[in-house]
Order: sequence, then C-alpha cells, then structure tokens
Amino acid sequence: MRYNLVISFILLSIGFINAVKFDLVATQYPETKCIWHYANANTLVVVTANVNSGSKQRVDIEILDGSNEKYTYLNKKDIKGETRLAITTHQHADIGVCFKNYLTDHVQSHSPIKEASTIDLDIDVGAEAIDYNAIANQEHLSTIETDMRKLEQMTREIVTDMNYLKKREERMRDTNESTNARVKNFGLITLAVLFVLGVWQVIHLRSYFRRKYLI
Repeated sequence: MRYNLVISFILLSIGFINAVKFDLVATQYPETKCIWHYANANTLVVVTANVNSGSKQRVDIEILDGSNEKYTYLNKKDIKGETRLAITTHQHADIGVCFKNYLTDHVQSHSPIKEASTIDLDIDVGAEAIDYNAIANQEHLSTIETDMRKLEQMTREIVTDMNYLKKREERMRDTNESTNARVKNFGLITLAVLFVLGVWQVIHLRSYFRRKYLI
C-alpha cells in the first residue's frame, strides 16, 4: 500500500497534462484561438475536446506545431460533443490546438446577443496519452506493475528532455564560441586596417611637407 501511494505521488508530480476550459465567441469571420503545449519528437499526443455549442455555430479544430515548417497534423470541421484526436509529433516543438467558432450564414453577426461555445480541452502528452488500463488488461498487470510501467515511460521522457536540452546547450555554446571568434577576428582586422591607414597618413604628410619645403 505504501509503495502504491509513493508511486502515485510521483506520477502526479511529474505528469504531463494540460487541461483548460474556456468560452469561444462565434462570428462570421472568427479569430483563431490556440492552446500550446510542448512535446518531444516522436511523442504521442492525445487531444480531447468537449464542445458545447448551439445550433447556430460551427467549431473547427486544427492541430499544428510551432516549428519553422509550421506542420499541420490535422484539420477537422464542425466538431460537436466529445472529440478525441491522436497524433505523433515529428520534432521537438510546441504543439498548438487551434479553434475557430463560425456563425452560420443566416445569423446576423451584429446581433447584441453574442453566441459562444464552451470548450473543455485536455492535452495529454507522452505517458499521459497512453491507455495503461488497456495495457494492464491485455498483459494482466497488477496496479503497482501498471504504475511502474507508467513511471518508467515518464522517466524515459525526462531523459529525452535532458538529452535534448544538453544538445541544444551544446549548439548554443558552439554558436557563441563561433561568434566570439568572429568578433575577435573582426577586431584584429580593424586594428590592422587602422594601423595601415595611420602609416599611410604619416607617409603622405611627410611627402606633402617635403614638397612644401617645410621639413
């Protein structure tokens, strides 16, 4: 029992989950509202959106990443009720879950009554996105074995995070060293150019004064 409590506490402490609930106003030309969550490369991400909207609205969802490529994983229109979507990330980046809430054509957009949809969003990343109950039933695992399996996966993700941060720090350090070397070389070249210009100026002035018989 004690081990179960300890493992449960650890899992709650390091779990990767993002849950948010908000209202999204409907217009004929709606703005995009995005919720962002970081995920490592080749990581399972499960998005669960529970949309409570009226008959005069259409809610669209899009999942993309914040990388330079701006990769779009999926785009689904007119979601209602509970919608569960799963993707596998391509690279280390923020994952954006974006919504738009459209008014239907026959609704006047300037009406004083604002139509809105309530969205309850859960973003599960990595170990939190895996259905360990199904794994436990399939492999006949006990509760503590299931928790240990989940803890093992979370530990792997933490190690992956640390390795990524280490490589990123190394790249930044190499960039800084390269920049410092370039600045140093530029400074040396500048000093050399100034020295050459100074020598040329002295020679030019001596030649000028000699022509004028001043020296």
